Amino acid sequence: MAFDGLMIAAIVNELSQSLAGGRIDKVFQPERDEIVLAIRAGGGNHRLLLTANAGFPRLHLTAAAKENPLTAPMFCMLLRKHIQGGRITGITQPNFERIVHIAIESFNEMGDLVEKLLVVEIMGKYSNIILVDGGVVLDSAKHVSYSQSSVRQILPGRPYVEAPSQNKINPLLLERERFLAIAESADIAAQKLIFQNYTGISPFSAGIICAMAEIDPEKTMDTATARDMAALFDAFDQVMTKVRVGEFTPYTFQDGAATPRAFAVISRHMYDNDHVRDFVSPSQMVEYYYAAKDNTSRIQQKSQDLRRHVQNLIERCVKKAEMHEKTMAEVAERESLRAMGELITANIYAIPAGAKSFTAINYYEEGMPEVDIALNPTKTAAENAQGYFAKYNKQKRTNVALQEQMTQNMEELEYLEGVRQTLEHAHDDADLAQIRQELAGQGLVKKQGQTAGKKQKEREQKAKPLHYISSDGHDIYVGKNNVQNDHLTLRFAMPDDIWLHTKSIPGSHVILRAKGGQVSQAALEEAAMLAAYYSKGRSGSLVPVDYCPRKQVKKPSGAKPGMVIYEGHRTAYVTPDEGKINAMEMG
Repeated sequence: MAFDGLMIAAIVNELSQSLAGGRIDKVFQPERDEIVLAIRAGGGNHRLLLTANAGFPRLHLTAAAKENPLTAPMFCMLLRKHIQGGRITGITQPNFERIVHIAIESFNEMGDLVEKLLVVEIMGKYSNIILVDGGVVLDSAKHVSYSQSSVRQILPGRPYVEAPSQNKINPLLLERERFLAIAESADIAAQKLIFQNYTGISPFSAGIICAMAEIDPEKTMDTATARDMAALFDAFDQVMTKVRVGEFTPYTFQDGAATPRAFAVISRHMYDNDHVRDFVSPSQMVEYYYAAKDNTSRIQQKSQDLRRHVQNLIERCVKKAEMHEKTMAEVAERESLRAMGELITANIYAIPAGAKSFTAINYYEEGMPEVDIALNPTKTAAENAQGYFAKYNKQKRTNVALQEQMTQNMEELEYLEGVRQTLEHAHDDADLAQIRQELAGQGLVKKQGQTAGKKQKEREQKAKPLHYISSDGHDIYVGKNNVQNDHLTLRFAMPDDIWLHTKSIPGSHVILRAKGGQVSQAALEEAAMLAAYYSKGRSGSLVPVDYCPRKQVKKPSGAKPGMVIYEGHRTAYVTPDEGKINAMEMG
């Protein structure tokens, strides 16, 4: 969900209750486009985060404390001068736009009580934080010059001009007759009807309203019945009625085991309860959502070099495989060279000196056809035969060496594909540290220095496999990388525990704990689904998963991390379901 007008309305409602009359004790600027206000209100201390980050612009109360620069930026210094020590007199959302006005009373240099306006504009890449005094911009987190916008400049000393209106209707002023008139004259989809005509409603929120009305969001108004239009209005009106009285239901939707997919503060009609996580306040919800997003983004960024390196190694293996195939084709006819040598030897006295070729009956082919054999006229028949034998022996040796190289290369490729898959499941720095250490142990990346290595070892010790609990109480463990896979399978698992892994597909080792030597069918199915989900076959259907008792799994001497062999297994075919996995209890 976008941080739209509905989300801002919920935040403004919360802040108005928590911060009204509060005093701003301190102002911080941890990032170029981010401000944190330490506020004392209602007998408690609060931290208000304002960020104009183009990717995740927002404002909300926060419990997180970021490190601040040693020297405060100019904008931070200006805010400290004008609003630190000031009192918040009001927090409003003009015209249901993605804008928040924070009115602050403070004393100026003359000792007079004046009101400043801190404006937070949540508008994607155009987001900004602006301090306004008497309609004039004092300064802003981002300066916008004429060269950047000929319509609206945001610079110190310039009059503050509100963001251009989109000529939409304030949904707080929703009227049945006007809504139905717009709907009857439109030929656009129901979802578009709402977000294109009303301020602060994102496509996501419009989709929720359509779900509440039990109308397909893509259903066009020219095909809608009067009943459809009435149901759509009633759902919309129900949402806005709750907004007016400050009744919000903050929740995130999470259909996977990692990052939440969306957040909202209105009806849950689009989701069932198994996929929803409730929060006591909009701020708590937003902080949780963006913390998860930030962590995922940070891990993706930190693992970028490793991903690129592993991808380069994979491409190198693929090129080697192509070269091996080409060379294999070149030595495929080596037996014919041996046959030519033997035919020359068999006819050695019939071949005249200086002959460039001779014709012989090929006893080595069915039907014994005649064959022309090329000769070097400067050599004797015996020397020509030895030449063919020498070429044959060379290609034979090449073939033997090539078979070994192809096996090693395919094992390397399979291993690297598995490493690439484990990078997809890295949740934190500890996971990345284990993967890096594993690659260093294989000589695929450089080992880190002593100090860095000590820190890395500490992170490795913190990294643990995922632990799920089946619907009937069985423990299920999932390795997130090859180090954990080996530990789970070879050290942690008991002989009668069930070991699972996707068939011929890179993925995690999964251990299903047996109770009294027994496992239930439900637990086995859930463990198989986890094995499929934490593999390269995650997005597939009917993914084959092999399973057998742990005692039937062995690791060959010298095998790479995560590589095992097994026998006496069975195969289950499962389709990964993120919703069911998310609903499973984590241990």
